[in-house]
Amino acid sequence: MKKYWFILFCCTPFISLAQKPIKITSNPSVEFQIIDGFGASDAWRAQFVGKNWPLEKRNKIADLLFSQEVDDSGNPRGIGLSIWRFYISSGTTEQGASSDIRNPWRRGECFLNPDGSYDWTKLEGQRWFLNAAKERGVERLLAFPNAAPVYLSNNGKGYATKGDIHFNVKPGYIRDYAKFLVDVLEHFNQEGLFFNYLSPVNEPQWNWDEASQEGTPALNEEIYTFVKYLSSELTTRKLKTQIVIGEAGTIGHASMEMESMGMKYDGRNNQAQFFFNEASPFYIGSLPNVEKTISAHSYQSVWPIDKQVEYRILLNNRLNQVNPELGYWQSEYCILQKNGEIGQGGGRDLGMATAMYVARIMHNDLTLCNAKSWQWWTAISQVDFKDGLVYLDDGSEGNSGKMGGDVESLQLDGAIRESKLLWILGNYSRFIRPGMVRIKCDLQESQSIENGLLISAFKNKTNDGLIYILTNLSQEKKQIDLGMHEDVSMYITSEDQNLEHHVAKANKLIIPQRSVVTIVR
Repeated sequence: MKKYWFILFCCTPFISLAQKPIKITSNPSVEFQIIDGFGASDAWRAQFVGKNWPLEKRNKIADLLFSQEVDDSGNPRGIGLSIWRFYISSGTTEQGASSDIRNPWRRGECFLNPDGSYDWTKLEGQRWFLNAAKERGVERLLAFPNAAPVYLSNNGKGYATKGDIHFNVKPGYIRDYAKFLVDVLEHFNQEGLFFNYLSPVNEPQWNWDEASQEGTPALNEEIYTFVKYLSSELTTRKLKTQIVIGEAGTIGHASMEMESMGMKYDGRNNQAQFFFNEASPFYIGSLPNVEKTISAHSYQSVWPIDKQVEYRILLNNRLNQVNPELGYWQSEYCILQKNGEIGQGGGRDLGMATAMYVARIMHNDLTLCNAKSWQWWTAISQVDFKDGLVYLDDGSEGNSGKMGGDVESLQLDGAIRESKLLWILGNYSRFIRPGMVRIKCDLQESQSIENGLLISAFKNKTNDGLIYILTNLSQEKKQIDLGMHEDVSMYITSEDQNLEHHVAKANKLIIPQRSVVTIVR
């Protein structure tokens, strides 16, 4: 009979020593992208939670999202986001039912009054979370609108007119819109809240004409004019906020040939070429306050898995062809596309299925198209959908409860639910800080992108520390060898662990099944 020997390792289950460890090789001298940060947005749920919910619960959510502290066992108290996205809304809340946006959670207040004056007491709930992020050490703040203030829009609404794909701003008022956004940035700067980034357009390729939320389309040429005004205003006021443009609805709209993803050019696509090819008459890379980065969303490009890989390789090649100095951000994602693993967006999932599905996407965005930043859509969700990190319901059903925009009690209080996705994002955000750089790292054995072991590695340039992120998509534990005998710290997110801290020998590391593990050395 064949004999097997077992060891107990790092508080994880037994694993057979007959399994040959997978060796890992890394080369810190081979560097790829510099990381700008990991983030999520306050839209739209922070407006009620930050204003009305009990302070203890607000602080609990803020700790989960922003804290970089650890408990007595060395386990992180939160995921330590390094980018917080603050939504500058358009004034549909003040319009109420006449905004045509039925769901009050999707409306938003506006700092600008109809007479041109400002009311800085608006957005109280969002401002609470903005301050909470700053207090807990979030390094970078980003401001973003979805549409112009309703007083400046062409149709007096926070959404666009049916069939009109132009920027929903009154003729001759684009400069006023730019001034409004810089007024907001300047106000917060005076309060000690500096916004590192302004992302002034959101998914301009969609028409936003169904009154479901605030939003506007925009042609590339309109964005070009808008960015020039913004850059001029920022320069005049000596604000160092950097403009990051794109927020393209898909990665195909940002750079790839539209035909490859079934799209046609309509003046809103191929943004990298339009804005960042130095031969383009609309080149903005030399403007002051413009970050040489194109941002896009990973929607509609992740299934099937072979296409997920193909599209990202193609995107990276296209960006390099346009401008080798051009950086890339994956600046928004949640589950929308129908797929064969977790279905699609409907139905919240606090467990590992959605978390591992997203973990693969994060890995591919960071390693195949060199994303400098990776940002989830919304930090807080009160709907039955796969769009949040922290979930809310009314607690009426034990481990669950009523959700949705029609549950009025959720505007005041409710139950807080942590998702596994929250903690798996934390495997990156808590440890891979702004300024760190991804380095070359390989597994000795080839792995399946569908159900294998994935690895990426990052270097802290200030102290030469290394961080490894391992994603085990398989149903089996994996043993790995970093090629050294020293102790390292491991942080495991699995079915029964949330960034749980362990110490183990670097040549005898066990990666649990269906888990993401961060190794710090």
